[in-house]
Amino acid sequence: MTAAGAISDRRDAMDAFAVSLMLLLTFSWGLNQVAVKISNTGYNPVFLSIVRSAIGAALVLAWCRYRRIPLFERDGTLLAGLTAGLLFGVEFVLIFFGLDYTSAARSTLMVNTMPFWVLLGGHFFLGERITLTKFLGLALAFAGVVLVFSDQLSLPTPEAIRGDILCLTAGILWAATTILIKNSRLATASPEKTLMYQLGVSALASIPLLPFAGPALRDVSALATGSVLFQAIYIVAFTYILWFWLVSRYPATGLASFAFLSPVFGVLCGGLLLGEPLSVKIFLALGLIAVGLVVVNRPVRRGIPG
Repeated sequence: MTAAGAISDRRDAMDAFAVSLMLLLTFSWGLNQVAVKISNTGYNPVFLSIVRSAIGAALVLAWCRYRRIPLFERDGTLLAGLTAGLLFGVEFVLIFFGLDYTSAARSTLMVNTMPFWVLLGGHFFLGERITLTKFLGLALAFAGVVLVFSDQLSLPTPEAIRGDILCLTAGILWAATTILIKNSRLATASPEKTLMYQLGVSALASIPLLPFAGPALRDVSALATGSVLFQAIYIVAFTYILWFWLVSRYPATGLASFAFLSPVFGVLCGGLLLGEPLSVKIFLALGLIAVGLVVVNRPVRRGIPG
């Protein structure tokens, strides 16, 4: 991909094609939450993260060699790529340690403040102006996520607050990675190369944590191993490339707003596949998020402030 080609292919707003892809991605990432729960029964999370990244990187490398996609030429992306990979790796480290202090529900809410940070960063670094409409749309969508986990939220203890801060910081780093990719030479690099930076650096950053994560192998089973392969082959090697492709072409705030769907789809998939409890709130939440997404991504008429 040339820089000129990437720039000419950029969009100023989300279209039906991008919306369809984001629905696929967020459903896939929600399904991935079920896959992670299953794979964690056989492998500890740090070991799982390293193995998943290694398998995903091998597949992406094989794909690039088959398609003759250059990965190692000098194109000015090294510093931005290493920084993005470090942000990506630290993000998951913070979530891993944050869950030692706070609940999964509180962690989900903290991490999924990401679209608000993208809105803020987009205003200052990408020229994507903050408007009251966009903010209210994000607030509606976030309210849907809060509704899903409302029964599991409680007054935080001092330890829970520590975990909340770690997970909130992870959400900020997730947003920072998105802003960095759009505002650097990575925006003109192939999505495969951007992903390889992420996988390589994050895997190396996770290795020192292995001694603190307990035994690498737990109750290894065919189901747990199949779940690892699903994550590596489909989630890492396919959906992440698709995500980086979208990031290089569509507005960051519009894309990030769809992130609110992932935890809701995760709860829905957990109910359907693992028999976890579901209530009518999940469907009310999807309604709130849908309205919020429409508000955030509605076309802005020329001359009329949005």
